[in-house]
Amino acid sequence: MALSARNVLKGKVKDIKKGPVMAEVTVEVASGVSVVSVITANSTDRLGLDVGKEVEIVIKATSVMLNA
Repeated sequence: MALSARNVLKGKVKDIKKGPVMAEVTVEVASGVSVVSVITANSTDRLGLDVGKEVEIVIKATSVMLNA
């Protein structure tokens, strides 16, 4: 599958907190650096997500805000 998104990070699933509808998936992209994504619980099943699985994070946004 080809994507137009330029921001793709490779990582490993470190934790999944699955609720009845939504799931919070934590992916470690570097030592001590994690990205958290909230997806549907159904998507975790469809993607076969488990702790330790290698995944790609695709970030597609029209704007990204930073606050310092």
